[in-house]
Amino acid sequence: MKAKYLLILLCSLFLFTSCGEYQRLMKSTDNELKFTKAKEYYEKGKYLEACTLLEAVVVPFRGTQKGEEALYLLASAHYKNKDYITARSYFSGYGRSYPRGVYAEECAFHVGLCYYNDSPEAKLDQVGTVKAVDEFTTFMQTYPNSVYVAEAESKRQELKDKLAYKAYLNARLYYRLGNYQGNNYKSCVIAATNALRDFPESIHREELSYLILKAKYRQAVESVEEKKLDRFHDTIDEYYNFIQEYPETEYKKEAADILETSKKYVSSKENVTKN
Repeated sequence: MKAKYLLILLCSLFLFTSCGEYQRLMKSTDNELKFTKAKEYYEKGKYLEACTLLEAVVVPFRGTQKGEEALYLLASAHYKNKDYITARSYFSGYGRSYPRGVYAEECAFHVGLCYYNDSPEAKLDQVGTVKAVDEFTTFMQTYPNSVYVAEAESKRQELKDKLAYKAYLNARLYYRLGNYQGNNYKSCVIAATNALRDFPESIHREELSYLILKAKYRQAVESVEEKKLDRFHDTIDEYYNFIQEYPETEYKKEAADILETSKKYVSSKENVTKN
């Protein structure tokens, strides 16, 4: 029991001493000491304490080698503390203040990482995701030989897949609305076609392509009589485009059913015309 109480006492003394040291540092006017201790806090993973001390020396050290390092560490500490908005601001600030600095390449990469880590799930607004894609693109153009290029490209493609999925969700919503208050099947086809154009390498390409086929089919089925024939012809053409690109698609049976129904309608109309 005595050993247990002794351990608690030692821990309490350590915490008290640490807190006291930190408070003294905050009140100190010795920027060199603050900078040195800030780096110690950073190395120990005490990022909040490091941030506070670094913020106190960034301005006084501006334009110097220590100011450059302090700004980099400040951005990195916020990043490691998962405060990506603040980190992004400081990483960007580093790029503006020290465009040829020692950490310029790493900071430029981390701007993209900050947007990447803050990118929301696909069903939400994707403004930040678009910005992350742009930042990674700019980074790879600026630093084509960087060791971070492979990671930047991988994350950029991941984000583009998310944007493609967002476009798929939007197109699917149009499909589900059908002819409610307008021809939403047409809007579905347009949205999905634009997504295929914008994200040609997306992992969601097959889903988008099949959605176009389904939308054209439903549009034909639910059309007024004078438009049905042309739209079923269009559906048949779309089926062959789809099956040519995805001969082993998981939607093979559903697509075949669409083709069969479409052909039956076209055949019946052609027979009527001949007779």
